[in-house]
Amino acid sequence: MRTALVIGTGLIGTSAALALAGRGVHVHLRDHDPDAARTAAARGAGTDEAPEGPVDLVIVSVPPAHVATTLAGAIRDGLGRGYIDVASVKGGPRRELEALGADLSGYLGTHPMAGRERSGPMAATADLFEGRPWVLTPTRDTDTEVLNLALEVVALCRAVPVVMDADDHDRAVALVSHTPHLLSSMVAARLQDADETAVRLCGQGIRDVTRIAASDPRLWVEILSANPGPVADILAAVAADLDETVRALRALEAADDGKREEGAAGLEDVLRRGNAGRSRVPGKHGAAPAAYETVAVLIGDQPGELARIFADAGRAGVNIEDVRIEHATGQQAGLIQLMVEPGAVASLSAALREQGWSLRQ
Repeated sequence: MRTALVIGTGLIGTSAALALAGRGVHVHLRDHDPDAARTAAARGAGTDEAPEGPVDLVIVSVPPAHVATTLAGAIRDGLGRGYIDVASVKGGPRRELEALGADLSGYLGTHPMAGRERSGPMAATADLFEGRPWVLTPTRDTDTEVLNLALEVVALCRAVPVVMDADDHDRAVALVSHTPHLLSSMVAARLQDADETAVRLCGQGIRDVTRIAASDPRLWVEILSANPGPVADILAAVAADLDETVRALRALEAADDGKREEGAAGLEDVLRRGNAGRSRVPGKHGAAPAAYETVAVLIGDQPGELARIFADAGRAGVNIEDVRIEHATGQQAGLIQLMVEPGAVASLSAALREQGWSLRQ
């Protein structure tokens, strides 16, 4: 692939353009907001000048509600040899394209499973997709040339191709992306009118749960509007669990021992099912989840501290598998949690103590 046209220079479109341009593809940029296209071009994502003729691949990166009409127009105008979109839903746009009478042989729906809480071309990065799944939803009508072009895009962005049926994809993202976003927002909404004293107690747990609630609400209304049925089905199941959990908690307030035991059993059931579900989430590099142990270290909030502790771990011959930082409220310090293989805990702990680090149990 030598040339591409990216229509829509938000986070995903500009990130893809940066990755392609960085690997030698001549990328043209178009957006309904010319300033956004100029910003993406200024960042090195390509040129905002129109191509002189058809490009090898047109990449449509617009909100789901506009995917079908944008693609239909691009296909009608002959802008490329092949066409893909990167919207987070796949079944609806394809059916809309069919209804518009577009030739679908040159089109392939795709979805890179990557993103950030920030949006727009200034939030884009060339490495956004590296190591992330990129779903492709070909049909029997899809030209082999277009599939190969899509696979080339995935390779150039250093993502991992995953082939799925479009409707299966939409049910899957409802479970692993769309519903969690709504639930995160619902939990975060409890904080809006909470007492300031309570909010000051926020720790890493609430930060983890509410992180994705910081995303653009207008964008998420468009995403959820394109996949409402599957999301509603999952929320209905969650609502049933919530009802049972509320009943279990109320039972724990009862004076009767039997009711309290029943309430405890209900809570344990939902917590154990949560354990079972969490254990299925893929681990590092998409492999089966591994059981790591944590070495917790008190760390000051000043330049160079993270680099120093990683260097000390490296000198001890220990690989840090994952890391989390919990900031102390009202203090210029925090607790860094280093996740390592169980067998490395003793040697890492000893090495860090030797270097003067303060460890926490």
